[in-house]
Amino acid sequence: MGRRQWLQRASLLAAAAAAAPGWAQPGKPAASGNLVVAQPVDFSAAQQDVSKDFLIGSRAAWQDINAHGGIRGRRVEHLALETDGTPASLRAALAGVKDNPSCLALSGSAGDQLASQIAALSLQGGLNIAHAAPWLQNSSLAVDDNTFPIFAARQEQIAHALKTLSVMGLKALGAVYATPRDHSAYHVEVERIAGALQLQLQSYPGTGDLRQMGQKLKADTPAVLLFVGGTPELAEFTQGLQKESRQRYIVALADVNLATLMQMGAARSTPIIATQPVPLANASLPVVRQFRETLARLFDEPPTPLSLAGFIAARYTYEVLNGVDGPLNRQTALAGFQRRASLNIGGFRISFNAQRRSGTYVTQSMMTMDGRLIG
Repeated sequence: MGRRQWLQRASLLAAAAAAAPGWAQPGKPAASGNLVVAQPVDFSAAQQDVSKDFLIGSRAAWQDINAHGGIRGRRVEHLALETDGTPASLRAALAGVKDNPSCLALSGSAGDQLASQIAALSLQGGLNIAHAAPWLQNSSLAVDDNTFPIFAARQEQIAHALKTLSVMGLKALGAVYATPRDHSAYHVEVERIAGALQLQLQSYPGTGDLRQMGQKLKADTPAVLLFVGGTPELAEFTQGLQKESRQRYIVALADVNLATLMQMGAARSTPIIATQPVPLANASLPVVRQFRETLARLFDEPPTPLSLAGFIAARYTYEVLNGVDGPLNRQTALAGFQRRASLNIGGFRISFNAQRRSGTYVTQSMMTMDGRLIG
């Protein structure tokens, strides 16, 4: 299945989710007495794969929370704020909840570039509301006292994956960027991370045909390649590597879904290691078991790391809101998040550091040359 078909499928799934009972429509006022939690999501072509799964995981969690009494007996209205990834679209989406006193928090904004835009807006003083559990992969962005990242960022993911490859005496790293936009957004951060790990870095900005890029790699290209981009782009790039005589290893980050990658016809001549800042979707932790059970009950969707992240984001938001003392409103909700209390969400531990981030937990999976998923 081609990239366009996959994106069309994602759009149809999002539309079906929006039409399902209990789904909060953008701009729809909260029912009397309901609390509102808004989730900004980027449904641009480049981010649909990430946002669709993340949104479904969050939606499953909120439906389950409401089935068990909501927050203090009040139903939580989960409001999806769909954007096209542009700053103008984001501003329009946020305007719809800015003056809604029922909206307590933003939760689980996805993908990374959208979450970064919101975090930057908050840092500039343009957003006086809690921004809880964003899919903030950007490890270079400063975090203010209104933003509460709970997932490991790109730096921790890269370091974790490269430790696995350290037995190879790794001294050089190639960074492949799927698009010019990816290169523009992330190359400074990747260069900083490579420098911190004392690795020589060669960058390969994608400008079009990624399959052709994979075919034209030279002999002096590093054996380990960090891929910065999404699942369809990685599938295309690996197909170009099929004719490579030199063994290479690809490190993909949390925006890549290995199961989907296999379905899209990724070449199996190159081992791929993919990191994720959540437990493995088949883990036995209580929150993962609850996630699988809830997803199976409510949706005809396979569990993925991204939908698990969306589920955990919603559960974290619920735990903080449910623990607020006194009346529950936007101001008391923000104060509750600003305590940055350590929490254990069914085995997923959250503990903030001096940089106002909680994100050292990283796992990884590997797609082997014989097509198996390990981890």
